[in-house]
Amino acid sequence: MSKKAIVVNFGGQYAHLIARRLREAGLFAVLIQPEELEDALRRDDVVAVVLSGGPKSVLEEEIEINPAILETRVPVLGICYGHQLLAKMLGGRVERGPGEYGNTKVRILEGDPLLDGLDREEVVWMSHGDYVALPPPGFKVLAVSERGYVAVMKSSDRPIYGVQFHPEVSHTAKGRLIFKNFVEKIVGVEPSQRWDPVSQIPRLIEQIRASVGPDEKVLIAVSGGIDSTVTAILISKAIGERAVPIFVNHGLFREGEPEEVLSALRGLGLSVVYVDASERFLSRLEGVDDCEERRRIVGEMFAEVFAETAAKIEGAKWLAQGTLYPDVVESGAVKGADRIKSHHNVAGLPQWLGLKMLEPLKDFYKDEVRAIARALGVPEEFVRRHPFPGPGLAVRIMGRFTREKLEIARKASRIVEEELRRAGLYDDVWQAFAAVGDDKWVGVKGDARTVGHVVVVRIVQSEDAMTADWPQLDKEVLSRISSRITSEVPNVVMVAYAITQKPPATIEPC
Repeated sequence: MSKKAIVVNFGGQYAHLIARRLREAGLFAVLIQPEELEDALRRDDVVAVVLSGGPKSVLEEEIEINPAILETRVPVLGICYGHQLLAKMLGGRVERGPGEYGNTKVRILEGDPLLDGLDREEVVWMSHGDYVALPPPGFKVLAVSERGYVAVMKSSDRPIYGVQFHPEVSHTAKGRLIFKNFVEKIVGVEPSQRWDPVSQIPRLIEQIRASVGPDEKVLIAVSGGIDSTVTAILISKAIGERAVPIFVNHGLFREGEPEEVLSALRGLGLSVVYVDASERFLSRLEGVDDCEERRRIVGEMFAEVFAETAAKIEGAKWLAQGTLYPDVVESGAVKGADRIKSHHNVAGLPQWLGLKMLEPLKDFYKDEVRAIARALGVPEEFVRRHPFPGPGLAVRIMGRFTREKLEIARKASRIVEEELRRAGLYDDVWQAFAAVGDDKWVGVKGDARTVGHVVVVRIVQSEDAMTADWPQLDKEVLSRISSRITSEVPNVVMVAYAITQKPPATIEPC
């Protein structure tokens, strides 16, 4: 990797997605903290800098970066907060206004290589309160928003750009094209220099081999999902029989999943150790209301089980998990980011575990992992399997955790998946499941009044789990799902369909 971009992470929830889009456009990208920027620019391999969005306001708590970096000829692209920071640093004016959120129209005023292929009017994704009221001296305004705010600006004599919207999210229709233009026309990356995730396989294997001592074994937490499966395959290729995949049944899987997973993993040549700890997990979760506390309990229980298992395996020094970028950013593991929800493989493991962590995929997104999986020969049914949260159905129960609600979520989710497969839609969506809470609804069953649970069906389309939208399914499909759930799942009388994007909602209910 002779060339790379650095994404300066100001704590925005989309910062990792910016790096993903740059890689997708063919330029390898890494994230750094603001205080690391000056040192990073001293390296010869940096060919671009992107300043991310973030939750702070430049009007209240500006994060300082050395203005000298703007004197280099390295192309710079500021996004949202980064756009406003550039404006303020270079003598422009930033003000607070009503804000722009969600789909917003922008009007292109002047052509530029960064905007090649865009129409005179485009729909983009905005999420900001502050705005650039006056660009810095020597900057041209290339586009404005519906409110007249500066949407795109460019220095007249240096390759410095600012965009107020988020081209990295899928809701900006031509966001990918903007990144492609930036990489190819502004940075100047040639087709022969393009980066792709599959090319990283030898490096990943070598890194694992170099990290793990010759007499050490690695316990690998496998769940049947593509992330942990690819992790297990990579580690097995790196250290052979010293890789020990462990499948812990926490009692929170989908219906029939433990049996299916064991069969599939063993079919891939992995010698999986099966541990049934379902009763231990469920007993600890019973009656717990707070979802973050349930995530913590699941993480702690996993640690207990793996610690006990490691004590029985000579040389077990490592625990490997299929942690991805979205797990890291949502857990607030990145400096300056808000914690959206804790992931047991990032933020929930206790200090006393005593095993070193190995997370070979923590710099990749789901679609990149799927590309790696295909290159490794993983069957397509594994590759296209819907993501499933580490804490399982525990995060699809809102309010108090009960075994009754667990079974409702399990059976209703099976019906949702079956009906999507029946309609040929399963592979067209990112995730599909049913959740249940404490709310009750009055219904009529068998001509008698009954009070039962409300089940919420959540189906989303996404590319990377950082943003998501709900599909407008055919009424007949939704009707079959509703009818089957209320007929086949005990104590359910109402089915609702979730129609909120991410953001503002997350994909999982808690």
